[in-house]
Amino acid sequence: MRNSTIVVLAVLIVLLCASALGMVLQGALRERHKSRETADHIRLIISILVTFTAVLLGLLISNVKTSFDTFDSRLRGYVGDITELDMRLREYGEDAAPVRAKLRTYLAATIADTWRNESRPAGVYPTFQNTVSIEREPLGALLLDVDVAIRKLDPADHYHRRIADLLEARMTEMLARRQLLIETVHETVSWPLLVGMTTWLVVVFAVFGLISPRNAVVYATIVLCALSFGSAIFFILEFDTPLDGLITVSSEPARDSLRHLDAP
Repeated sequence: MRNSTIVVLAVLIVLLCASALGMVLQGALRERHKSRETADHIRLIISILVTFTAVLLGLLISNVKTSFDTFDSRLRGYVGDITELDMRLREYGEDAAPVRAKLRTYLAATIADTWRNESRPAGVYPTFQNTVSIEREPLGALLLDVDVAIRKLDPADHYHRRIADLLEARMTEMLARRQLLIETVHETVSWPLLVGMTTWLVVVFAVFGLISPRNAVVYATIVLCALSFGSAIFFILEFDTPLDGLITVSSEPARDSLRHLDAP
């Protein structure tokens, strides 16, 4: 079971238990604590707390969604660089064929390692057994081999010299973009902030149970509300891990680039 699923289930259980505790305490209250003025005052205070919680929840969702979209955009740009690099290598001629083979090996290994639940690309390339990691050292070494091979090209004329310069420039940009990808993929959710927001929700649900009448409609509403908050937290955790989980960036741009490399 994934960590995000465990966290959401834990949040649901805690919220429902807090509501149940509130209902238990309701029966122990004296009549003077159940007056309309008291209930109105409690609703006012809780409405302020709910507003703070909603604002914080919105900020968290917006932050992780922005991070997810940024990673997706940078990934598309990265595989676009790979496609363009291959086009330049084709222009260079047969001397660049070994470099193209190294580039193809790197891209196929990256696709197989990043999207493990999907079909693997054809061909021979290194595979890895442990968790997904875009900053895996052997993959970085493969890309550096491509960089070294490009810089070792020996242009025979001015035409090939210009292409070699373009290849070196594109390779430098690719390495820089890969570093940006590595920085973007790291988790951004602040766990103390998430725990603090959950604590606010526990207070809110406890008060729900404290001031709500006891009937099936109220019970169903509390459960649905808990599920809504739980799903929001689930999306926060899923968007924060763009390469792992139920919500991931698409592999199609990378596979399109690989098809370009495989084209005759």
